[in-house]
Amino acid sequence: MAAPKKGRSASAQSRPGRSLAFILIAIAALTGGMFLSGHPTPRLGIDLAGGTSITLTAKNEPGQPNAINQTNMNTAVDIMNRRVNGLGVSEAEVQTQGSDNIIVNIPKGTNSKEARDQVGTTAKLYFRPVLATEVSGSAASASPSPSASSSSSSKATDKATQKATSSSSASPTSSATSQGRAVTDALKADSTPSASSSASSSASPSASSSASPSPNASASAAATKLQAQYTALNCADKAQRAKAGEGSKATDPTVACGKNSSGQWQKYVLGPAEVSGTDIKSASAVFDTQSAAGWKVTMEFTSGGSKKFADITGKLAKNQSPQNQFAIVLDGDVVSDPFVQQALTGGSAEISGSFDQTEAQSLANMLKYGALPLTFKESSVTTVTAALGGEQLHAGLIAGAIGLGLVVIYLVVYYRGLSIIAIPSLLVSGALTYVIMALLGPTIGFALNLPAVCGAIVAIGITADSFIVFFERIRDEIREGRSLRPAVERAWPRARRTILVSDFVSFLAAAVLFIVTVGKVQGFAFTLGLTTVLDVVVVFFFTKPLMTLLARRKFYASGSKWSGLDPKALGAKPPLRRTRRPSAPVDPKEA
Repeated sequence: MAAPKKGRSASAQSRPGRSLAFILIAIAALTGGMFLSGHPTPRLGIDLAGGTSITLTAKNEPGQPNAINQTNMNTAVDIMNRRVNGLGVSEAEVQTQGSDNIIVNIPKGTNSKEARDQVGTTAKLYFRPVLATEVSGSAASASPSPSASSSSSSKATDKATQKATSSSSASPTSSATSQGRAVTDALKADSTPSASSSASSSASPSASSSASPSPNASASAAATKLQAQYTALNCADKAQRAKAGEGSKATDPTVACGKNSSGQWQKYVLGPAEVSGTDIKSASAVFDTQSAAGWKVTMEFTSGGSKKFADITGKLAKNQSPQNQFAIVLDGDVVSDPFVQQALTGGSAEISGSFDQTEAQSLANMLKYGALPLTFKESSVTTVTAALGGEQLHAGLIAGAIGLGLVVIYLVVYYRGLSIIAIPSLLVSGALTYVIMALLGPTIGFALNLPAVCGAIVAIGITADSFIVFFERIRDEIREGRSLRPAVERAWPRARRTILVSDFVSFLAAAVLFIVTVGKVQGFAFTLGLTTVLDVVVVFFFTKPLMTLLARRKFYASGSKWSGLDPKALGAKPPLRRTRRPSAPVDPKEA
């Protein structure tokens, strides 16, 4: 057998089985991974599976009448998007509506309650010193807040221990701290014995292990008002929780609610905000493998935030429980109330305790993405049904099936035997698309929505177009008088260039569309880009090798009229054959 000419490889022609085996093994492996992941179907978007739609209305903060503007609204949308992504949610839509509303659509299958807690809870994040606290609505609620060794906790986390991870010098006391101490002194001035020394009614909450807030003649009007709010506050009442601390400024003491580890509502008197969410550079949940302390939350502060945090923790460390605690407050809700043992002067800190992974990640996410430029009110929360989307999906699938059927009929009628190559190629492309979309659900949170389904339907035409380009190049070579096997190998380089250029243009369009758009249109762009890449894989590793194998079969090689490669039907030129030169005439005289 003659060696192939220099510059040409015989591997593609002589070893097509390797490529076919590779893609079939890849499909089998991906399918196995899909079933092992426990997600044998693609994750559906909100328009197909239903979900939760939250409408948030922006409110101007006290003293800032012009805070609602396009810049601040866009910043808020960006932060909310990052919050949702921090929960591992994809296909959630966060977009403005009008001048002061933000719509958040969260698809079914995600923890909508947790998403509402983090996305719908949109006030600024603050660190406030705890002045007093008690279990709300309990007859024995006047007992002091537990000490460092207790297990009482704020919402979503057990009582935590603060530890410094680096050091820096503390800054002078802020004016807010001085004001907070003044309010504390006023609340303590006319105290009553706590439950640790004598029984008390539910209206006499504990401010420390020896006192509970109570007004007296020398108390300031602000302290008297605050004490009255605290006494009347019942955090077990949803309406009262919603109004707790309403209208308070960051520089004022306030009251707030939070949940402890027992699931009971606890109420607080809190001092002025000492650190805000904008002072936090980063926060993350990590597992402590060295001390086996379990999950903890680490925080890094900005340079300005480091000074503020060092100052407040240095002062809190000198106090007794609960006044050695600071509350992390988000929208009037205390999400954590760790206590301090020493001044944390290193610009970083960690909150550790009996966290599980979910609690640690939730708190870290709140710390990381808590600061918003505006205050928002949750105007409405509605459940979106998938009925309309289901009907549209049904109609879309019918349209896709009709389109696929027409493509198959065209291939069978026009290309005849070549359809045996094209139809399996379409099936392989469809199988790869389905399996990969199912795997992308649990891995990157991809959710299939209606535009994404449209992108998959459009991809049928793109994939069929690649087969047609290849088949037509082969038929052109046969028209030139070549037999099938050489025609396949000569047609492939030309068809390959055309297919790559065409798919590159489609992929580029999908990439640009994905980058410059938001929401559901990104689903269309993502699916279009994915199927375009898979088209290249299928053509290179399945269609071309299968064509090479079938070209060796007599049915195709002989040019049967049902093969789609009949030279006569294609108007082929007669094959080029060498002929002998005619012999020179013999001179009769010489004979």
